[in-house]
Amino acid sequence: MRIAEILRRKGSAVATVVPATTVRELLGILAEHDIGAVVVSPGDGVIAGIVSERDVVRGLHEHGAGLLDTPVGTLMTTRVQTCAPDDHVDDLRQVMTEHRVRHLPVVSDGRLAGIVSIGDVVKSAIDELATERQLLVDYVEGGY
Repeated sequence: MRIAEILRRKGSAVATVVPATTVRELLGILAEHDIGAVVVSPGDGVIAGIVSERDVVRGLHEHGAGLLDTPVGTLMTTRVQTCAPDDHVDDLRQVMTEHRVRHLPVVSDGRLAGIVSIGDVVKSAIDELATERQLLVDYVEGGY
């Protein structure tokens, strides 16, 4: 399965913030959308970074509650792993495992085109297994 198929199923909407957004505002956005990360973008589909719940927890541990009023631009990961719509989900699993990331922005023609989470990847694997199982059951039961 390709990443484009995951985006077709879940949609291509991506929560983004500008680098000046405070960590406090970020937490509200994460809670409001029930998500674990947002792409940091100055606009026009350009990716400046990504910031996750994990980044916030580590930042709070290191800097304390004062972190809440700092811009996400100081906390975000700037070396963002990305993928393309034509990439295979199997390759994405490997990238996520090797780089220990749970969210990968999808980039098409140099622009943000969606985001894929580890949950999306797991769901796609479960869906593929269910389809294969049903094909095997149909075959064994003489459905073909």
